[in-house]
Amino acid sequence: MPLICDNVAFTYPAAEHPILTNVSFNLSTPGFHSFFGPSGVGKTSLAKILTGDIAEYSGKVVTDGLKHLLYSHNKERLPGWSNVDRHLSRVIPQSMLAEKDRLVDVFGVSDCTKARFDQLSMGQQNRVNLIRYLLQDCDVLIMDESMANVDELTREKIILAIKDMFPRRYFIYISHNAMEVAKFCDSILVFRNSGKAQQTVMIQGCNMGRDDNISTKALDATLLEIMNAS
Repeated sequence: MPLICDNVAFTYPAAEHPILTNVSFNLSTPGFHSFFGPSGVGKTSLAKILTGDIAEYSGKVVTDGLKHLLYSHNKERLPGWSNVDRHLSRVIPQSMLAEKDRLVDVFGVSDCTKARFDQLSMGQQNRVNLIRYLLQDCDVLIMDESMANVDELTREKIILAIKDMFPRRYFIYISHNAMEVAKFCDSILVFRNSGKAQQTVMIQGCNMGRDDNISTKALDATLLEIMNAS
């Protein structure tokens, strides 16, 4: 069940230049993948094309056999008046309640479950929102800066838990953090600054697990070099 983009191009209405130009990639296996690059180069636009939120594009997207492609972003908010635990319990399938308790613990929000969403810090809100998406029935989850305002050690713990708990799911992690992307992702679609002949370049990440101890400095540098190349 591959996830394929073939020569996808897109221009926003009334825009002078396209935001995406001939973007192609093939994700052939589930796992933790990434869209990496500077702001404003089309990462979120491509994500919304994949999920069907943007329909007027050229090229081809193949999602055969993949159901429920979901998009989560860091500015999404739950009802401010809702008790966190009550809301999560209402919006996730009953079959996922055990996983909910594990994620609440791993994500470090156990002390927040009785609070209202609007009483949480931004980092806590983003973690709760991500839990809500992880526990839906989907084959692909796009995480657009979904762990903004979360400290580095907690993000690492969360990423490793996600890879452990959902090995059959495709994840696309949209991030500006070169070290994190290089360290944990299997494949990385690097978006280059606008105006380049080849807008995106696919490279392999280190895909590190819990017990791996590999330096990613060289790959970090490669990511930045590709992104900024003239």
